[in-house]
Amino acid sequence: MENLMIPSTSKPPVIIPTKHENLSEFSQTPRKLKFSKTKTIKDQKINDNHLNYLSRNGRLTEAITALDSVAQNGSQVRPNTFINLLQACIDFGSLELGRKLHARIHLVKESDRFVETKLVSMYAKCGSFFDARKVFDKMNERNLYTWSAMIGACSRESRWKEVVKLFFLMLKDGVLPDEFLFPKILQACANCGDVRTGRLLHSLVIRLGMVCFTRVSNSVLAVYAKCGNLSSARRFFENMDERDRVAWNSMILAYSQKGENDEAYRLFNGMWEDGISPCIITWNILINGYNQSGQCDVAMGLMKEMESSRISPDVFTWTSLISGLAQNGRNWRALCLFKEMILAGIKPNGVTITSAVSACASLRVLKMGLEMHSVALKMGIIDNVLVGNSLIDMYAKCGELEAARQVFDKIEEKDFYSWNSMVAGYCQAGYCGKAHELFMKMQESEVKPNVITWNTMISGYIRNGDEDRAMDLFQRMEWEGRIRRNTASWNALIAGYVQLGAIDKAFGVFRQMQSCSISPNSVTILSILPGCANLIAAKKVKEIHGCVLRRNLEFVLSISNSLIDTYAKSGNILYSRIIFDGMSTQDIISWNSIIGGYVLHGCSDAALDLFNQMRKLGLKHNRGTFLSIILAHGIAKKVDEGKHIFSSISGNYEIIPAIEHYSAMIDLYGRSGQLGEAMEFIEDMPIEPDSSVWTSLLTASRIHKDIALAVLAGEQLLDLEPGNIVVNQLMFQIYSLCGKLDDSSKVRKLEKENTLRRSLGHSWIEVRNTVHTFVTGDQSKPCSSLLYSWVQSIAREVNIDDNHGEFFIEEEEKEEIGGVHSEKIALAFALIGSLSSPQSIRIVKNSRMCRNCHLTAKYISLKFGCEIYLSDTKCFHRFKNGHCSCGDYW
Repeated sequence: MENLMIPSTSKPPVIIPTKHENLSEFSQTPRKLKFSKTKTIKDQKINDNHLNYLSRNGRLTEAITALDSVAQNGSQVRPNTFINLLQACIDFGSLELGRKLHARIHLVKESDRFVETKLVSMYAKCGSFFDARKVFDKMNERNLYTWSAMIGACSRESRWKEVVKLFFLMLKDGVLPDEFLFPKILQACANCGDVRTGRLLHSLVIRLGMVCFTRVSNSVLAVYAKCGNLSSARRFFENMDERDRVAWNSMILAYSQKGENDEAYRLFNGMWEDGISPCIITWNILINGYNQSGQCDVAMGLMKEMESSRISPDVFTWTSLISGLAQNGRNWRALCLFKEMILAGIKPNGVTITSAVSACASLRVLKMGLEMHSVALKMGIIDNVLVGNSLIDMYAKCGELEAARQVFDKIEEKDFYSWNSMVAGYCQAGYCGKAHELFMKMQESEVKPNVITWNTMISGYIRNGDEDRAMDLFQRMEWEGRIRRNTASWNALIAGYVQLGAIDKAFGVFRQMQSCSISPNSVTILSILPGCANLIAAKKVKEIHGCVLRRNLEFVLSISNSLIDTYAKSGNILYSRIIFDGMSTQDIISWNSIIGGYVLHGCSDAALDLFNQMRKLGLKHNRGTFLSIILAHGIAKKVDEGKHIFSSISGNYEIIPAIEHYSAMIDLYGRSGQLGEAMEFIEDMPIEPDSSVWTSLLTASRIHKDIALAVLAGEQLLDLEPGNIVVNQLMFQIYSLCGKLDDSSKVRKLEKENTLRRSLGHSWIEVRNTVHTFVTGDQSKPCSSLLYSWVQSIAREVNIDDNHGEFFIEEEEKEEIGGVHSEKIALAFALIGSLSSPQSIRIVKNSRMCRNCHLTAKYISLKFGCEIYLSDTKCFHRFKNGHCSCGDYW
């Protein structure tokens, strides 16, 4: 505030020449001038006329020389002449010559505040704000023009808060703004959001009777509008005696920025009714408002209306549409519109190119990105830092890191986004070493790493499996980088641990985050929930749900959708349905999540009922919906209905079926025993069957004991996945059953693989908040003898033939060879360790459950009256009262 203080009027004004001048030649203190008695007024006039002539013709260097001659002759110039010279410096933008004039100010006869005011204007308009302020602060006496010059200088530099401070100092100095200065001060209030000072100015405008000036009233309106005070803005607008186009535009802009586009459009129509034709600015405001609200189709419709009104869209119109489409995920449409813009002869600006390049980055279309780069070069806007940053991001996302680095190196004035985009590009590609080199180089540059840079490095390390370095950076960022960790910092660790499958570590960070008073946000919840989408994390899901309720995040659509999916996968479909029914708004993901949940639990009727509800509501289905419904028809053994749904995908809904839809159709035929139809369906497929299709056929042939079809499906799988251990084991068993165990090289190789690389079954179960792991045949645990004894007694009760007749095709070896299977030991542990039979048991297994274990689980659910949830690599089983949700098909 010191530089804003008004100097004491007791001291004479001192104007200090700048350091750029030779002070030995022109002293700060004016020397005593000797006037000859013979010097006439005519000589003085000749000097002034000559200098005025030089200033009018822009011959400022000659004017400086002429001033030096005046000094040598002991003469002076009139204030008006000096003012004209300063004005010439302003007109030609010559700061250097302006400084030289300042050094010769002692040559002015009776220098006054008008000269000093012009000096302030010269410095301000020639780009030296600090010199202007220095002159201003040295002035003893300031008038309205002086204040106007200084406030104008601040406005040009966008120093809005400084303008407001100067306004109060001006009032203290006893000077009131006029109709020309009021708009500048009001503009400052609008741009810095100072509605309080704006109200004060409004009252002052009324008291001074300046509301009648259109430019003043428009500026008052702009303060209320830009500060978001729509009620005050509307009241003032309605009371205006004269509303011009600027006033209408201010009101329309205010409502558009608030997202109230319908009201903005009503004002737009009112503008027509008031006899004022909207200009291109009005149209652009409306179009941009709809784009920002995601209503891009409405915005494009407005552009057509605009053209119908004989107003040609300009670069801002096109840019607004392209940017809006890109921001709302409609990237292909954005790129098509960009091409239309070029064909229309409109030259794109930096923002247009940036938006188009961002669309290319989102789509990962390198070819079009290269075209945009070429356009930027031709248009001469490649040096624009926004364009450069978007190109770095595009090349990095397309995997062209060398091209990204070339663009990065050519940017002269790199900003945070330049550095962060390049660092992120290296991290995403797995080159954390190069990212770290750039990170260290950034610390030595003028642009220091910010919280985004640190978070990017943390995320890069942990996503590439380097937990230690990620945690080291996380710990160092506050005490070494002096960067306060934000929610995104914690989210980076949580998401990384979930990706690595370290859900316990992720939960540890999640809990520590809250203990540090950092509130989880929607990104936190959406990052950690996928790690809980399994049967041994049911309690963790409830803990997260509790956090969601405490933070009032249950109304976030994506979080509700994720909770529906996670609860279903953790075995609690009832909670999924409660959340679904309680949602105020449901989108296609909501419906797909609950329908998919019911299909997972084998509840085909509930899934089909929801599908029918969707139809009645007129909701649009997508690929995910149809996949779940085909599977639901398969579970219900409704083959004809399933076939009808499949044919309607491309027929009625114009959706091209994906490979997963074909695989679901094989499952549909297989569950109903129509293996011949399944094989015909595969032969008629328009696309090449992948491993999921042949796996579905192998499952069907195994369930229905069709050895020939099992051989066919298995051999196809073997060709597609020759290194798959499970496929090798199954094929060895299939060849054994059909008597093909001859001396062929393929069978010998399978036998070797089956001997050397047998997969061991692992099962995980959570008991009393602790996850326990059991391995097939493992008897190393202290309680193993008790567990094995219990399993044997249950086996005697069930009385299962362990040989399954002559058709044995399983992922695990028979128990008499490999030992008791892991899920049986887990079941024994859950039941023996409880004082009473648990209501539910949840187990996760790393391989497909064999028929022996399946029958045992059904028996246990009936005998002990408990629900058993078991997810293996093929199916989700829910055992209850001796039955399984899979319908004995898995």
